[in-house]
Amino acid sequence: QVQLVESGGDLVQPGGSLRLSCAASGFAFSTAFMNWVRQAPGKDYEWVSSINTRGSTIYADSMKSRFTISKDVAKNTLYLQMNNLEPEDTAVYYCVEGAVFAYWGQGTQVTVSS
Repeated sequence: QVQLVESGGDLVQPGGSLRLSCAASGFAFSTAFMNWVRQAPGKDYEWVSSINTRGSTIYADSMKSRFTISKDVAKNTLYLQMNNLEPEDTAVYYCVEGAVFAYWGQGTQVTVSS
């Protein structure tokens, strides 16, 4: 079955960086459309970024210059490099498979605070 396991979340100071990872299994990762979605405390889910099968990427406007999505098909792993983090980036970050967001990981907590 599809499994998505996120890691890399942590407490970081404003202006800091983190790299999130998502280990994928149970489906054809190399040809999958993959996404990152986040949910801040008390707020709705917010789409962050997506990467298609050709490696083309798209981002939410507020994260475009600070976040980078990538995938390593040899390791079946999706990444999200986050730079210049802001307190507003505090959220649980989810790895999500598919253009219709069919499968979700359990999430990893990112807290940006001084």
